[in-house]
Amino acid sequence: MSRWGRVDFRELRELERKLDKLEKGDFDKFCREASRELAQRLLTNVIKRTPTGDAPDWIDEETRQKYWAGYKGGTLKKSWTISDIVKDGDVYRIEIINPVEYASYVEYGHRQQAGRYVPAIQRRLKGGWSPGRYMLTISMQQIENVMPDLLEKRLYAMLQRLF
Repeated sequence: MSRWGRVDFRELRELERKLDKLEKGDFDKFCREASRELAQRLLTNVIKRTPTGDAPDWIDEETRQKYWAGYKGGTLKKSWTISDIVKDGDVYRIEIINPVEYASYVEYGHRQQAGRYVPAIQRRLKGGWSPGRYMLTISMQQIENVMPDLLEKRLYAMLQRLF
């Protein structure tokens, strides 16, 4: 009878141990860190795209004192926040939130009554529709384009570190 030789299973057991470690904790940590990084990048883009309201510089001093005294723009821009990461089954969910009541009107646009006089700007409204700025929508599209490359690099680095 011929002998087949000796087999050393130590490296296979070590590989199994590393895969178990990856499955138990490292992968969850990886997903949470990647989600947080993507959300942070999205938040940065959204804040850059969010318009800041300013008092018109061409209005007279009386109107400025009456309607614009103490006005500081930037409320919408400063209000963007990131929620906590929620794991729902195999899905990691994180939300970008702006609690300002008019955020959706700036994002998607809104109707306005054409011809109505607005004393705060001393003008009549011209159009019946004020177009949206789509700061969140455009930022989401940009992040979705970058996401595969970013996740691939992070996953490759994690696997390199692990193996």
